[in-house]
Amino acid sequence: MRILLVDSDHTASASLIQILRTNGLAVDHTASGREALEIMRHYQYDAVIIELTLDDIEGYTVIRDARLARISTPILVLTNLSRPQAKIKAFALGADDYLTRPFDTAELIARLQAILRRSHGLSAAQIVVGPLMIDLNAKQALVNGDPVHLTGKEYAILELLALRRGSVLTKDAFLNHLYGGIDEPEMKIIDVFICKLRRKLQQKGAGSLVTTVWGRGYILREEPVMTKAMPRQAMSSLSA
Repeated sequence: MRILLVDSDHTASASLIQILRTNGLAVDHTASGREALEIMRHYQYDAVIIELTLDDIEGYTVIRDARLARISTPILVLTNLSRPQAKIKAFALGADDYLTRPFDTAELIARLQAILRRSHGLSAAQIVVGPLMIDLNAKQALVNGDPVHLTGKEYAILELLALRRGSVLTKDAFLNHLYGGIDEPEMKIIDVFICKLRRKLQQKGAGSLVTTVWGRGYILREEPVMTKAMPRQAMSSLSA
């Protein structure tokens, strides 16, 4: 999961970034609300964590303008403001969740995972595609119950494909997801990651779930389920 943190308090931000990264999340940070809006317009994040009291503009304004610009990225407010009116206003402007400081780390991670699931229409923390099951909480992939040993980058690619299964993802989308526009390698590295990911899935018996759409990118598709023919004896008993 790639997170955009919007907070003008550099001390609090540094601590939060460490917490998020320790829990396996990729984090980009900006202290400016205006810059956050520009970043959200050009890059895709799984969630935004925002403080309401920023140095340049209010967090409320960022939330409102993001929604007016049809940016649907889930937004979690993390702030010192605990009064009910602040919560009501944030939700009315388009925030997805609200958490006040001091906060429990486990609760923050759980809330992020929950809004990620909701944003992708998932009711549970598992995504099942054919014989493949991805556990979003454990950050693990299994084929027919057997764990697939993936690197961090390979898992991140597979998770993104699974969350947007049925949609073609470009190499630019993968680069943004993996590196967030910072020190991005050449685009061909995505082909290398996909090749290794495919091989590991196939070795476990998942078949060709990751398909190349030439000139566009990659897609995770569910293999067609073959219907077994009903035995003749059973058919005879049904017609009797």
